[in-house]
Amino acid sequence: MSETQNNYDESSIRSLDWKEHIRLRPGMYIGKLGDGSSMDDGIYILVKEVVDNCIDEYTMGFGKQVNITIQDGVVTVRDYGRGIPLGKVVDVVSKINTGAKYDSKAFQKSVGLNGVGTKAVNALSSSFTVTAYREGKCKTAVFSKGELISESKEEKTTEENGTEVTFTPDNTVFKNYHFIMDYVQNQIWNYCYLNAGLALYLNGKKYISKNGLLDLLQNKTNEDDLRYPIIHLKGEDIEVAISHTGSYGEDIYSFVNGQHTTQGGTHQQAFREAYVKTIRDFFKKDYDASDIRQTICAAIAVKVQEPVFESQTKTKLGSLTVSPDGPSMKSFILDFLSKSLDDFLHKNAGIADALKKRIEQSERERKELSGIRKIANERAKKANLHNKKLRDCRIHLNMEVPTKNKETFQEKQLGSTIFITEGDSASGSITKSREVETQAVFSLRGKPLNSFGLTKKVVYENEEFNLLQHALNIEEGLEGLRYNNIVIATDADVDGMHIRLLIMTFFLQFFPDLVRNGHVYILETPLFRVRNKKETIYCYSEEEKLKAVDKLGNKPEITRFKGLGEISPDEFGQFIGDGMRKDPVLISKDAPIQKLLEYYMGNNTPQRQKFIIDNLVVEKEVIKEEPEAVAVVEAG
Repeated sequence: MSETQNNYDESSIRSLDWKEHIRLRPGMYIGKLGDGSSMDDGIYILVKEVVDNCIDEYTMGFGKQVNITIQDGVVTVRDYGRGIPLGKVVDVVSKINTGAKYDSKAFQKSVGLNGVGTKAVNALSSSFTVTAYREGKCKTAVFSKGELISESKEEKTTEENGTEVTFTPDNTVFKNYHFIMDYVQNQIWNYCYLNAGLALYLNGKKYISKNGLLDLLQNKTNEDDLRYPIIHLKGEDIEVAISHTGSYGEDIYSFVNGQHTTQGGTHQQAFREAYVKTIRDFFKKDYDASDIRQTICAAIAVKVQEPVFESQTKTKLGSLTVSPDGPSMKSFILDFLSKSLDDFLHKNAGIADALKKRIEQSERERKELSGIRKIANERAKKANLHNKKLRDCRIHLNMEVPTKNKETFQEKQLGSTIFITEGDSASGSITKSREVETQAVFSLRGKPLNSFGLTKKVVYENEEFNLLQHALNIEEGLEGLRYNNIVIATDADVDGMHIRLLIMTFFLQFFPDLVRNGHVYILETPLFRVRNKKETIYCYSEEEKLKAVDKLGNKPEITRFKGLGEISPDEFGQFIGDGMRKDPVLISKDAPIQKLLEYYMGNNTPQRQKFIIDNLVVEKEVIKEEPEAVAVVEAG
C-alpha cells in the first residue's frame, strides 16, 4: 500500500460549507448538468427551483401573476406574493436549513420542504441577485457563486409586494449552455395546468389555463386521434384526466404539489393499478391490465403533505401516504377513482361503450401478437443481443440501486446514453471512444425498414426492430427504459440522413412517448477538420469551416468527414463526451404524428418533393454527387 493511502489522519478530514458542497457535488442538488439540449438538464432545474417558490406563494393565496424573462442566458423571475421578510433576504438564499417551508402550517403542501433549491441556484450562478418588495419597502442582495457581494439597506419603494430573482448560470459548471425555449415553454404550461387561473408571462407572452388537466390532455393529443371525449375528474387534493388514443403505449403525466414527476413514483403506480381495478369492476370483466392501459393518455395530479422524493430534483415520488397520519397513496387514489370514475361512466354510457371497444381492440391485437411475440423473444435471446448488437454500459450490467452513493448512481442513470449507429466502422469508433460507465452502443445492420403504416407485428417480425426494442427495454412501455438519452448517430451524408429518418419513423410509429418525453436526439459530428501544425479546429458547418480557415491562415489542411468511421476513436472521444453536441427531436404539443409521418414517409407526392427541394438542408456538393438523394434527404 502506498504512503499516501496509509496517511489517513485528522488532516484527511474536510468540512465544506454549503456553497462548496453544492458546487463540488451539483448532481446531488440538480441532477445532471448538461448544456441545455436535454429537458432535464440542470439549467432548467435552476429555473424550476426559483419558479417553484412563486407557485407556492400562489397556492397559499398570494399573487396571481409570475413574470419570467430569459435573454442571453440570463434568467429573471418576478412574483407578486408576500415577498421575503426583509430581515431574512440574505439568509433565505444562502443559509441551508433556513426558510418558511419548515413551518408546515404555512407550506403544508409545497413542492419542497428542505429549503435547498434557491441556495443551489445561488451557488451555481456566476451572478445571483434577489430583491424583496414588502409593504412599501425593499431590499436587495447580490451574490456570485454563493458568495455575498453586496447587501442594500431597506429602502422605500412603490413596487407591489413580491420577490424578484435574477441569475446567470455559471458557465464553468454548465459548459456551453443554452436554453431551448420549447423546453421552458413546456415547464410553463405544466405550471399553468396545475394552477388554473395563474397567469405566467414568458418573455412577455401570456400563458394561462382555465381547465387544468383537461387543457393539458387536449394540448398533448390530437382531437382526431381520441377514441372518446376526455374524462376530467376533480376531488380534494386530486385531479385526473383520462382518454385513449390510436397510438401505442401508455402516456401518463403525473404531478405532485405542482411538480412534474417525470420518473413517476408511488402516485403514478397507484393510479395505474386503481384505474385497472375500477374498469374491471365497472364492466364486471377481468380484462388483462395491459389491454386496459394500452393507448391510454392520462394525467394525474395529487397534493401531498410533506412529500418524500427520491432525489433533490423531485422527479420521482417515494411517499407511501398522502400525509404523515393519512391514508396510503394506493387507497387514496383507489377510493377516488372507484367512486368518481365509476359514477362518470354510469352517467355517460356512450363514453363507457367507446372505452370498452378500445379495450377489446387492444385485447384482440395482443392475442394476435402473442405467438409472434413469443417466437421473437426467443429469437432475441438466441441472437445473443448483448454480445453482437449491444455494447452495454456498466451501470446497466447491475441494475440494483446501491445503498451507498445512491445519489451518484441516480445521477449516472440520468446521464445514461445509447448511441444507435449503422455499420461496423462507425460502431467500432464509438465503442472505443465512449465513456464505458454510462454510454452504450447499438449497431444496426443496413437501412431499417420504413415502418410507416405498418402494425406492431412488424416490430417482432423484423430482427433489427425486435433487437432494438429489447435493447431499450420498452416492449411494455417506458417504465423500463434503460437509457435516458437515445442518440441517433449516422453519417453526415445522404444515406446517413435516410437511416436517421427511418429510425425516427420507427419511434414515432410505435413508441411516440420516447420523442414526446424528450429522450431522442440526433448526434452532431463535425463535417470538417481544419488544422495546421499548431492547432486543430473541428467545424460543424460550412460557415464554421470558413472562419477556421481564416483564423489559421497559411493554407491549412482541410479534411471533410462523410462517415463516422472516418473519425478516429481518439478524435471521436471529444465529440461524445462532456462537449457532445446533440439536437433534441422535438414534437410540438399539437403535432398530429400520423399525419406528419404520412406526409414525409408515405407514398411520394409532388407537394412533398417541392417542400424538400425548397427546404433542403444538405451540402450542395453532396447533391451534385448524388442527385437522386433529393427524394429522401432530411428536410429542415
